[in-house]
Amino acid sequence: MAAKKYLVEFIGTFFLVLTVGMTVINPDSGVIAPLAIGSALMIMVYAGGHVSGGHYNPAVTLAVWLRGRCPQADVLPYLGSQFAGGIVAAMTVLLLKGDPTVVPQDLEIFPALVAEVIGTFALAYVVLNVATARSTAGNSYFGLAIGFTVATMAFALGGVSGGAFNPAVALGITVMHLAKTANLWIYLVANFAGGALAAAAFRFINPEDK
Repeated sequence: MAAKKYLVEFIGTFFLVLTVGMTVINPDSGVIAPLAIGSALMIMVYAGGHVSGGHYNPAVTLAVWLRGRCPQADVLPYLGSQFAGGIVAAMTVLLLKGDPTVVPQDLEIFPALVAEVIGTFALAYVVLNVATARSTAGNSYFGLAIGFTVATMAFALGGVSGGAFNPAVALGITVMHLAKTANLWIYLVANFAGGALAAAAFRFINPEDK
């Protein structure tokens, strides 16, 4: 049933955004946050990848659709499930943290846009190559590669843009006041652009892999 796929996407996105909030809203988290977030994505990909593909990211869904491995009928329900998971997770974090006082990160628009495009491109490109390519079908490392891509990009670019690389995460951190509402467009534009560019790159490099 299609509903199973959408539920899996909701659950995976929920736990990803929950991990973001619970580790980032913590002055003592240090280097733990990127590692925890990457690990959360990894385990959720392994847990639900066989049901839904384990996207948990609207930009990844866009990339997989453009690459030709996600039915068009699933695109909007996937996005709806992912955004819903992000919102519910953000509200859960605020409940668990006692509605904490959080100072949103100040962003410089152009560097943040570039950082989010790069990070999302890297994530979507890795997903397409390890989870959808014929030559890597059946591998056991896909979840590890995807999770560690997020951790790596968060370490490298988080200080510039906040390191969302995912429109559902961007919405979640906005609800949690970790990002300014006025900056949400930066994430949406850059993340979807990164996903689309990753799909274009994959199709150019692998024209025979339909």
